[in-house]
Amino acid sequence: MTDTATTDTSTTRLACVQLEIDGGTVEANLTRALEAIDEAAADGADLIALPELFDVGYFAFETYERAAVSLASERLERFADRARQHGVAILAGTVIEDLAASAADGLDVPAESGLANTAVLFDATGTRRLVYRKHHLFGYGSAESERLEPGERVDVADVAGFTVGVTTCYDLRFPELYRRLLDAGADLVLVPSAWPYPRVEHWQTLPRSRAIENLSYVAAINGSGTFESGDTLVGRTTVYDPWGTPIATCDDAPETVTADLDPDRVAAVREEFPALGDRRIE
Repeated sequence: MTDTATTDTSTTRLACVQLEIDGGTVEANLTRALEAIDEAAADGADLIALPELFDVGYFAFETYERAAVSLASERLERFADRARQHGVAILAGTVIEDLAASAADGLDVPAESGLANTAVLFDATGTRRLVYRKHHLFGYGSAESERLEPGERVDVADVAGFTVGVTTCYDLRFPELYRRLLDAGADLVLVPSAWPYPRVEHWQTLPRSRAIENLSYVAAINGSGTFESGDTLVGRTTVYDPWGTPIATCDDAPETVTADLDPDRVAAVREEFPALGDRRIE
C-alpha cells in the first residue's frame, strides 16, 4: 500500500476500508466494518469510507430484499454512533435501502416503494449529512437494474474540511454526473464500489479520469472477496489527487488505504491549470 499519512494537522486523513465481504452474511460484514472503523479512527482518520454494499455484498442479489433497511434503522445508527464516539466522519459505503421504510421514517425518497443502492455520509457528530442513491444501475447480466430504483438527487456536504460528493461504482462511466458535482462545489468525490475482475484497466482508468477532468480528489473504495456467483472483486482501492496521480493504493486483499489530503490543494491546482474556466456550456 502507498500511505501518504503525515502528522500535518492542516490535512484531512482519509481512510478507505477495502473490506472483505461475504455475500449475504450481514452481521459478520457489519462486525468487520465496525472493527475497521475503530482501527482507522485510532490511526487518526478524519473521514472513513466503506465500499458498495459492504453489509450484504453486491452479488448476493437474492438477499437484497431481506437485507433492506430504512436509513433511520438501527443498522445505520451503529455507524452514526461510531462517528460520534470517535469524532470522525463516516461514509457508510452503500446499503440496500427499503424506500417505503425510509419514507415512513420521514425521509425524502425517489419512489414510494422498492429498493435503492444508497450511501449515507455522517459527520463527526453522527449527523446524517448526505444521502446518495446510485443513479446508474448495472445491467449486462446483473440483477441490480431489475431489482433497484435509480436515484435522482446530486448533493454535496461540507465534511472534514472538504465539500464532499458521492457516486457509486458504475456511475464512474458517466462523466456528466461528475460535472454536476463539480458545479455543486465538490472538491472530493468518494466512490464506494464493488468492481469485479476482469475489468481492472477500467477500474484504474475511470476514477483517475474523473479526477483529472474535474481537478479534484477522487477516492475509489472497492471491496475484497469472491462471491458464490464466482465474481471476484478487483480490490485496488485508490485515492487520486487533483492531477490524477494515485497517492494511496493497494492490491486485492483486505486492507485500509490511508491518505492525507490537503484541503487547499484543489484550489491551488485549479488556479495553476485553469482548464475548467475554458468550458463551453450551451
